[in-house]
Amino acid sequence: MKQNGEKISVLTAYDYTMAKIIDEAEIDAIIVGDSASNTMIGNETTLPISLDQMINYATSVVNGAKRALIIVDMPFGTVSGDPLKSLQAAIRMMRESGADAIKIEGGSEIKEDIKKIIDAGIPVMVHLGLMPQSINKYGTYGVRGKDKEEADKLLEDCLLMEQLGAFGLLLEKIPATLGEEISNKVSIPTIGIGAGSGTDGQVLVIQDVMGMNKDFSPKFLRRYADLHSVMTEATKNFINDVKNKNFPNEQESY
Repeated sequence: MKQNGEKISVLTAYDYTMAKIIDEAEIDAIIVGDSASNTMIGNETTLPISLDQMINYATSVVNGAKRALIIVDMPFGTVSGDPLKSLQAAIRMMRESGADAIKIEGGSEIKEDIKKIIDAGIPVMVHLGLMPQSINKYGTYGVRGKDKEEADKLLEDCLLMEQLGAFGLLLEKIPATLGEEISNKVSIPTIGIGAGSGTDGQVLVIQDVMGMNKDFSPKFLRRYADLHSVMTEATKNFINDVKNKNFPNEQESY
């Protein structure tokens, strides 16, 4: 698709029903993000979610999607400087979830881990730019790569990951000019989230896109529906019908 100049559409999903819906709508790829820690569990950061939890979410998505590429996040601490341990975690993810590929946050600091996983035959997408698993190091969810030193390091990491055999890059919250520059300099696809229109594709979190989450409104988000209002109204209508003895009616009873 990159070679043909066709943009790549990506959304997150964490359960069977949502995966089935967006897969049938012909989304190109689905990321089972560790953002499930926030959107599905209610944690403040992505750090608490475990490998077992991610495997469960990924399995649900794999069961629901029949055509889209399924990429699963490796959660915090599972790929962090011990290549053999990282490989074992990646093998567990692939074997138990049935996913097509994994996504790993990090650059040159964990290059040996990434190389070992790729050499074992596991497709890897690398997540660079703003890396939510490193939030305690950053101290903020602000834009990354604004100064030359960090931008140069980011570009070097992207080129290194391509050299190691990564099949794609996810670039989060970086200047649009940098996102386009990286996309032009690597032959593998780049998927952006807050990285401008010059990347090869775009990803957003499904709850944000569908307007289910009202508490999160970053600049890069575009809401395509208002399911929060729709679901609130439907719930209130159900409550009223139950209270007023209008549900179930005679046709809805055996």
